[in-house]
Amino acid sequence: MLLTGSQILVECLKEQGVDTIFGYPGGQVLNIYDELYRHQDEIRHILTSHEQGASHAADGYARATGKVGVCLATSGPGATNLVTGIATAYMDSVPLIAITGNVPVPLLGKDSFQEVDIAGITMPITKHNFIVKDIEKLADTIRKAFRIAKTGRPGPVLIDITKDVTAAKYEYTPVTIEEIDNSKCTINEEEIENALNMIRESKKPMIFVGGGAIISDASEELRVFADKIDAPVTDTLMGKGAFNGEHERYTGMLGMHGTKTSNFSVTKCDLLITVGSRFNDRVTGNAKKFASNAKILQIDIDPVEINKNVIVSKKVIGDVKTILHILNERLEQQSHETWMKQVYESKRLFPLGYHDDTLTGPYIIEKIDEIAGENAIITTEVGQHQMWAAQFFKYKNPRTFITSGGLGTMGYGLGACIGAKVGMPEKTVINIAGDGCFRMNMNEIATATRYNIPIIQVVFNNHVLGMVRQWQTLFYGKRYSHTVLNDKVDFVKLSEAMGAKAFRITKKEEVEDVLREAIALNEPVVIECVIDPDDKVWPMVAPGAAIADVFSEEDIDN
Repeated sequence: MLLTGSQILVECLKEQGVDTIFGYPGGQVLNIYDELYRHQDEIRHILTSHEQGASHAADGYARATGKVGVCLATSGPGATNLVTGIATAYMDSVPLIAITGNVPVPLLGKDSFQEVDIAGITMPITKHNFIVKDIEKLADTIRKAFRIAKTGRPGPVLIDITKDVTAAKYEYTPVTIEEIDNSKCTINEEEIENALNMIRESKKPMIFVGGGAIISDASEELRVFADKIDAPVTDTLMGKGAFNGEHERYTGMLGMHGTKTSNFSVTKCDLLITVGSRFNDRVTGNAKKFASNAKILQIDIDPVEINKNVIVSKKVIGDVKTILHILNERLEQQSHETWMKQVYESKRLFPLGYHDDTLTGPYIIEKIDEIAGENAIITTEVGQHQMWAAQFFKYKNPRTFITSGGLGTMGYGLGACIGAKVGMPEKTVINIAGDGCFRMNMNEIATATRYNIPIIQVVFNNHVLGMVRQWQTLFYGKRYSHTVLNDKVDFVKLSEAMGAKAFRITKKEEVEDVLREAIALNEPVVIECVIDPDDKVWPMVAPGAAIADVFSEEDIDN
């Protein structure tokens, strides 16, 4: 059938099962928006307050659902406003399709109004990108883009479409899209045998889990694997929920703000089995001293990650779920009773703690866990609140903790929260923010109220940039250069002005009632929690130090 480029785009999106787009209209995408108007019963469009919010919302939708997220913006500043969101998705391996408009082909390269080379700008932060200047290539390009975004290690793909292509006509032939099955990738038998031998020889194995285990949907295989080899389990920020945070084998997060038990155990183990993690510097600390007593076995789908940050002993390349399934089938039951006793004793000696005589971030996180429980998806911004959310909420299931790990994007969480709630409407979705982060994209509260998307936004207001201030306190002689936010901004009034229900909490006794009411309201809610500016995230590893040098507040006092 003969269709316009905009019609072909929408039909291809429907082929891919796209039911939601987050975006913001503009001149070069008017033809696309006109077509979306005609298909609004099939594809829901969420108008965000800013294009960056659209990219973060598409990202949150993708992480919560496991589907590909889609965002749409016009040319020039509309396209460049997506860049931070695209980079966030790239660093955390999120399947995202960013569609941008561009000026007509005759105007390309002439510094035309709102023209920008968005393909060139995003080349380093996309898995692949395309500029479509010929309508004959449009449908194939869209299908290829979705396939690339989902295949192997997922990631964002940008499709830039010139306006004349969206208006031109061409013959469209529908196709049936086959599901991508990464488990069909070939696993090297020698690598499997090497892994089996290393596990059998180990006396003190430890499992280290990253986001790849969640992407691969490998939680059940991981649980069986941990029991089979009788090993403790630690995780990264991105790996939270892959292994049940309440399981006795779980030792907490690893790295800069990881638990002492995890950091000490990785240092003492003789075999570190790394499952879907790329050894980010916030995890390893001083890479030369990381797991210095252990052989390292790395399981990952992306061969580029092998020996990139940490030199490993052996590797197994492929889909994590498939590899763990093979190992589980071939391994005999292992037993490491002495080693596990040491780990359990470490957990007893070094529990996470906080000051319980006043309102603190950790206390609020624990109450959220208690009240919202397994039905909750937690999104976060970046900073102290993010670390507290990672430490004190016990994530039992995958895709329930959504945060910017690799890029550390302040302003990410609120958009991601909206996207996650749209994708998973049956879940209670709560964004945890600091006041500094909330300021960056708080205009997306207006998006939530526009569509009555019942998210809960919790703001830890300590009137400072908390994590930066913590570093200034510990390492910069308390020189608080531009980290104090002690102005007259009233988050409750601002939120109410945008149409949200808002609360302010100043003491512990108010937390539970407000949280229960916020959940029961089933509408957009903002909860400002006023906490002390000098509250810190403990434990901590100093920049450049080994993770074994982790210290807590008590260590400083002593």
